[in-house]
Amino acid sequence: MDTNILWQLIDTSMKVGVGVLIATMCAILIFHRKQPRPIRAEHRRLEILESISADVGNVSHTFAKYSALVVESIRFGKRWPTARKQELDYISQTLADEFKKLSDAESKLLMLGEKTLSKNLRLYGSKVAHFRRQVYVGRTDISEEDIIGMKRDINLLREQFYDFLSKKYDRLLTA
Repeated sequence: MDTNILWQLIDTSMKVGVGVLIATMCAILIFHRKQPRPIRAEHRRLEILESISADVGNVSHTFAKYSALVVESIRFGKRWPTARKQELDYISQTLADEFKKLSDAESKLLMLGEKTLSKNLRLYGSKVAHFRRQVYVGRTDISEEDIIGMKRDINLLREQFYDFLSKKYDRLLTA
């Protein structure tokens, strides 16, 4: 075989090999661009805020049940049925369990640098705890107006927390 033809075959093979290499590199780049990107920080913050909102919602729901039952117990006094007392005991334990989630939510807010939201949440939690210390089964020296006033304060703090949370959430959505 002529050396000239051999060099042409080697040259052509090299050109084809380089072309295959370039095509492979382009295919790899295109494939990597189509791969899902990792979750952006804003998206992760939205998820955390949503979980905090759900946790606070659970506490609010449980507190509403608790407050309704304890007010009922004060209204009926000694005539209050045992089954309802057992239900109150269960709800009271559930509320205590939910407070752990409230504490976790507060720590998440602090981790995100949301001091204002954290303070609002702490105030809300402390008002609920204060309510539990003031309004309990067997207490007769408290009026329903006092209880309604305490519940109103708690609801205002909850609404204030959700207002701040909503504003933060909206800012992240538009970012």
